[in-house]
Amino acid sequence: MSSETSCYTVVTEDNTETPSTQDLRSALQKGSDEVKLDTLRKIIVSTINGNPQYAKPQLLMPVIQYIMPSKNKALKKLLHFYWEVCPKYDDNGKLKQEMILVVNAIRNDLQHPNEYIRGATLRFLQKISKDVEVLEPLIPLCRSCLEHRHAYVRKNAVFAIYSIYREFENLIPDAPELIHTFLVAESDATCKRNAFVFLSNCAMPKAVEYILQVFDQIPGMDELLQMSIIEVIRLDCKTDTSHRARYILLISELLNASSHAVKYEAATTLTTLTHNPAAIKAAASCYINLVMRESDNNAKLIVLDRLDALRSRHGHVLDSLIMDILQVLSSTDLEVRRKAIGIVLSLTSSRNVEDVVLFLKKQLQKTQEQDFEKAPEYRQLLIQSIHICAVKFSEVAATVVHALMDFLGDSNNPSALDVVAFVREVVEKFPQLRQTICEKLIQTLSEIKSGKVYRGVLWILGEYAESVPEIQQTFQELRKVLGELPILSSEQKLLDVTGADEEEKKDEVKSETAKPRVLADGTYATETAFTSMSSARLEAVKAAAKPPLRALILGGDFYTGAVLSSALTKLILRHSEISSDPKATNTLRAEAMLVMASVIRVGQSNFVTVPIDEDSSERIMNCIGTLSELEDKPVVHDLFLRDTKTAYSKMLAGQEKKAAEKKELDTTKAVAVQVDDLLTFRQFSKKADELVDDQEDLYRATGTGEIREDFISNLSRISQLTGFSDPIYAEAYVKVHGFDIMLDVLLVNQTPNTLQNLCLDFATLGDLKLVERPTTYTIAPHSFQSIKATIKVSSTETGVIFGSILWEGQGMSEQCVILNDIHIDIMDYIKPAYCTEAQFRSMWTEFEWENRVNVTTSMSDPREYLRHVMSATNMSCLTPEGAISGECDFLSANMYARSLFGEDALANLSVERTENGTIVGHVRIRSKTQGIALSLGDRITMAFEIPGTYNSSRLCSGPRYFIYMSRRWNPSFGGDVE
Repeated sequence: MSSETSCYTVVTEDNTETPSTQDLRSALQKGSDEVKLDTLRKIIVSTINGNPQYAKPQLLMPVIQYIMPSKNKALKKLLHFYWEVCPKYDDNGKLKQEMILVVNAIRNDLQHPNEYIRGATLRFLQKISKDVEVLEPLIPLCRSCLEHRHAYVRKNAVFAIYSIYREFENLIPDAPELIHTFLVAESDATCKRNAFVFLSNCAMPKAVEYILQVFDQIPGMDELLQMSIIEVIRLDCKTDTSHRARYILLISELLNASSHAVKYEAATTLTTLTHNPAAIKAAASCYINLVMRESDNNAKLIVLDRLDALRSRHGHVLDSLIMDILQVLSSTDLEVRRKAIGIVLSLTSSRNVEDVVLFLKKQLQKTQEQDFEKAPEYRQLLIQSIHICAVKFSEVAATVVHALMDFLGDSNNPSALDVVAFVREVVEKFPQLRQTICEKLIQTLSEIKSGKVYRGVLWILGEYAESVPEIQQTFQELRKVLGELPILSSEQKLLDVTGADEEEKKDEVKSETAKPRVLADGTYATETAFTSMSSARLEAVKAAAKPPLRALILGGDFYTGAVLSSALTKLILRHSEISSDPKATNTLRAEAMLVMASVIRVGQSNFVTVPIDEDSSERIMNCIGTLSELEDKPVVHDLFLRDTKTAYSKMLAGQEKKAAEKKELDTTKAVAVQVDDLLTFRQFSKKADELVDDQEDLYRATGTGEIREDFISNLSRISQLTGFSDPIYAEAYVKVHGFDIMLDVLLVNQTPNTLQNLCLDFATLGDLKLVERPTTYTIAPHSFQSIKATIKVSSTETGVIFGSILWEGQGMSEQCVILNDIHIDIMDYIKPAYCTEAQFRSMWTEFEWENRVNVTTSMSDPREYLRHVMSATNMSCLTPEGAISGECDFLSANMYARSLFGEDALANLSVERTENGTIVGHVRIRSKTQGIALSLGDRITMAFEIPGTYNSSRLCSGPRYFIYMSRRWNPSFGGDVE
């Protein structure tokens, strides 16, 4: 042991010249205390850095002679660092003669009247606990320090004895009895805790004996000692102990301790000691109390995670505490609220759903206050939670749907969209509520501000307004939000009225002052005073106050106009079926056609911000054609009145099925086992095995604790770095583990010469970071060397690792071999995930980066191509199976995946089968970061690359190639950026 040299961390490397040994000796001899401090610090740093000249005996004696007698406290403390790192043994492994003086000085310090020097010296002994020859003469003094009057000396003496006993038990064979006696007689809290830690690690029976001796006094003890006692109880209960009942009683009392840390540890330990419902409920109540009282949000999240884990195992016991958990919503942190609501929703049942919804509704009303922190985000969270409760428990749907519809006019667009999604789902699942919901929606049409909300409400009214009075009332409210019809003529009339006041000014214009103006296409035009006045009047007309739906149409939202036309068409068709008054039907039909024609006409005029697009215009014209031939096309009537509703019903059923499958997969994750594996019955096992830690129990349940690596899979991860004819053959085994990449590199010296100062130098491209610095090696002829390297990964991007091998050749010349690149597969970080259609659309609109990959494949089946893309990119298909089944030459599907770093990846596949059987189309990939979009596009391109052919799409992906990336419009960039 004494012949081994210790290894230390490199502290610093000064760029200044290193002073000679004589200069350092002179500074130690003649310098002041400040100079001695600086000199000794240089010696310590250089010794740690491995400078051999400071390890010579020439400096050891000056330090002993000129530094050790000093009474300066800072110098004495620094001297302890020097004794720790200085070489204490000679080349033969024997203790140096000079160290006898050092040991004598340490003995004097252990007997020093100053308690600080004694305590600091005892702490120093803990750091040299492996030097048995230095420690052996000091044992009696360490024992005597246990009786010192000052607690600082006693507590360090306990840990000094602990360090010595742990390494060399024979030096203090009676240490457990000594410390136990010390613990019983000790009064200082810190000293008692240190002594108890010694017993818990070195003499567990003594620790248990002490707990039983002071059993009634433990609730009033110091926090640190209580934490140590809880740890001993947890460890003791893993064995066959007869004190379990008393332990449970003690832990239950510690749930009321004053320290939050003790409460948390006591509650966690209680759940492992027993599964009694009363104990579980007490532990859960303790967790809830901690969340309410703790000020740190990170601590709140940790406790809520523990409460959620307890809920997953004992959910039926925690049902009665659901209202207490809801009190956590008083916290101001949104993540804490989200976590608490998630726990509440998992505990909600038919017995308590009404109380939960009532509380959430009260919280929703509070978000209307101006001083409520993060009110929009919290309001959206509450709306989503009420949505889940109402859909899951039909008895509360009627009580919340009307309250939520008051938020349709909310200025916070995501909250209003969540309300529309909720109302749409409720009106489909609960037919008895359709009439009242439609009446409420009709009344709120004038309060809506968003085009997306309008589209959702119009779709609901077009599908579920089923009576004549509802249809008539809908038309009446739509007249109010559209304003005067036709839209174009009324706007022109307003323009004429505005221009009448300027006629006199036009007559007074003597001459037209003309000036050149540059148009959008780069050409020149002449602008006169008349054209300036006309433009000003037109802008004034556009800026005038208008009804909400009319303002949206004039603002260029013609998609909403198309949805309006579709809804009007459905209402007219339904009115014609259920009404016996053809005159009323024709009146409504004429009015609806007037609205549709007005939208098209105004979209082609100068009164709108942007002209109407072809898709919206065609859709509106189809609706006009359907109404003009009301009695001639019953098939079209079915498309409008029944097929869309049926499609929505199938979509809801598909979402429910997918959610049920996901829940079943999470709850019943089976581990594949062999037929001849041993069956273990815990009921028949020893009592010592009945209690296990949570992590061990999880490993036993899932089998993850016994995962064996597949040899064939490991071989597929080996990358050849050099050629077989190179002087050094190198290959690397690449293993991705979470956020780290482990490289196990094997080097083979293929030459008959010894390779000296060989260095394997790696560099990275992408969001990769090399952790270790390169180390030099010496490899014998035809021998092997294994080198391990760790690389940190910070984002999902296809990274590249490259480098070289350097060594000294003949004549000290530098030899070099360039390594092949190692490409890190992004698929190790991408996992299939699921999101709703609304979430997909929201992210698709929000994400900035898009990569478009053209389809190049020899496949002829679009669905087979979709499955191949999903397999190559680890993405899941969000489009329901019913929407892509059947025989069709067109296929459009949405895909979604999520990375280990929380990054989202979206993809849309649009392909068509041509007449000759080939597939054409493209895959659009969107993400928040550029790396995912590029890497997934590169993955798709390589998956369908035909060997022996040139694929031009390879030029559009990968970090080392010129790529075509379109960044969508962003206000911060001022427009479209390519």
